[in-house]
Amino acid sequence: MDNTSLGWPEDLDGDVNLSSFQGDLEDFCATSSRHQASRVILYAFFTAGIVCTVVDNFLVVLAIVYCKQLQSPTNSFVMSLAVADCLVGLVIMPYSMVCTVEGCWFFGALFCQVHSSLDIMLCTASIFHLSCIPFNRYYAMCNPLVYHLKMSQGRVAFLIVVCWAVPLLISFGPIMLGLHKAGVDMVPMPPEDTCVFLVNRVYTVMASLVAFYLPMGIMLAAYWKIYKAAKRQAMQISAMESQFSAGVGKDSSKKQRHRNAMRRERKAAKTLGIIMGVFLLFWLPFFIVNIVDPFIDYSIVVEVWEFFLWLGYVNSSLNPFLCGFFNRSFRRAFMMVMGCRIWLSNSAPGLDLPKESNERKVNQ
Repeated sequence: MDNTSLGWPEDLDGDVNLSSFQGDLEDFCATSSRHQASRVILYAFFTAGIVCTVVDNFLVVLAIVYCKQLQSPTNSFVMSLAVADCLVGLVIMPYSMVCTVEGCWFFGALFCQVHSSLDIMLCTASIFHLSCIPFNRYYAMCNPLVYHLKMSQGRVAFLIVVCWAVPLLISFGPIMLGLHKAGVDMVPMPPEDTCVFLVNRVYTVMASLVAFYLPMGIMLAAYWKIYKAAKRQAMQISAMESQFSAGVGKDSSKKQRHRNAMRRERKAAKTLGIIMGVFLLFWLPFFIVNIVDPFIDYSIVVEVWEFFLWLGYVNSSLNPFLCGFFNRSFRRAFMMVMGCRIWLSNSAPGLDLPKESNERKVNQ
């Protein structure tokens, strides 16, 4: 989600000094050159992050496609999220890495627009999917009787289409039509070896609201309801355990199953809370800077932009790790994929995960 500023110089009246800014643009590559050792270290660091992002998210896709137990409405969102994050690692991060390390854009003005559009689209799609997951968990936990009605295959497919269509509309449409820079076209055209993505205030506010603040509001509202439901279930579990220990009540096996189901929902709620916390930690700084910069004459320096942008990219590499770390079924599926079991000649999508002794099924 690229929005690069070079630190616009100002005159004594606070206006943007365009002639000085033009000189900064022309000398940008020369002044941004790094020591060879620093470049090697940065390339190694960024490359490792890119490989982890692509491989980890691809593992999530393969695990859900090949393992029958992972094919659920929630994991439909998880798989589509993994596709978006995998594309971030494949088509966004490598070019951003070169631009960050070299301080120059070597890929032309047209691809600068395409890259910026894809950046906004894929990062926004990732955020949209993250907002759909707690929305889905809300119905599963708080309204289980109507869950299958509310989250039918058709509705899940519709929400996934929305998660891709809206980011496409707010990225490629305005950028390719030049609507994002209306009102800032008095800025001198930058050289071809820079990719300066300046946006006007209207586009900044509207795009930030749609891409981040609205999904964040949905996530927080859904999780607040999930948290209250989890707290209520914790009290019910405590009461059932007291009855169980006292030997009160009949059909203890049914109560045990109900208690285990509530525990799985509470575990899912905790996992969701951690995913949301990571999401806010890594994306909120970027969107605060993104919405403030046009109102302070684009004065935030490029180093700040790049740091917060890469912080957001890190979220795409952490999402599959969070799935695997907190979900035993995913961990087992990852072991099957990495052990090449799905590549056997008689393997096909819909495999059963291997059984484990004394294991409770983890809620999907």
